[in-house]
Amino acid sequence: MSDIRPPLVRGADGAKRCAWAASNPEYVAYHDHEWGRPVVDDQRIFEKLCLEAFQSGLSWLTILRKRPAFRRAFADFDIARVGAFGARDVKRLLGDAGIVRNRAKIEATIANARGASVVQASHGSLAALLWSFEPTGRRRAPRAFGDVPATTAESLALSKALRASGFRFLGPTTCYAAMQALGVVNDHFAGCVVRAEAEAERKSLRSGRAAIR
Repeated sequence: MSDIRPPLVRGADGAKRCAWAASNPEYVAYHDHEWGRPVVDDQRIFEKLCLEAFQSGLSWLTILRKRPAFRRAFADFDIARVGAFGARDVKRLLGDAGIVRNRAKIEATIANARGASVVQASHGSLAALLWSFEPTGRRRAPRAFGDVPATTAESLALSKALRASGFRFLGPTTCYAAMQALGVVNDHFAGCVVRAEAEAERKSLRSGRAAIR
């Protein structure tokens, strides 16, 4: 059965936004200022990959509200510092009520920091690896929820590359969600107030690829 939900919702300010972002002000702010805008900073990319892994089985709003606590708990997602975490840190994190206290995901975050260091050594940066999986060619703006895939060939390849470097909890679906959030793809719906701005930022990035190294 096709998904007949309207893809856009008009907000109190009169602007049309992706319908998933209309449920509360926190989602609106995240949608307008972060989601789909290109990110090339390794620390923020690492954070997003880890938070997407923590989100599995939960709502993104839960993770968004806990993000300040996650940043405090994981040294603002500094790759080298998290990679040096040990058993004492795992115990500390399991006692932190501000985050999602899941041992497997906590240990995966530490493993992912070490994997990120491997990627930085082999590719120059985490950003360089991530953006090497940007789809080529022109992509039509999605006009309905059914136009947005759960996985793509690129997210499958990214997942495989990350796992080869030691990352965990980053399957193709989670990787595609990260690609959407980090602007590697632009899945704002056609007519969304943010879509053109996000695409302009992506175009500017493509014209200055030397920034990703």
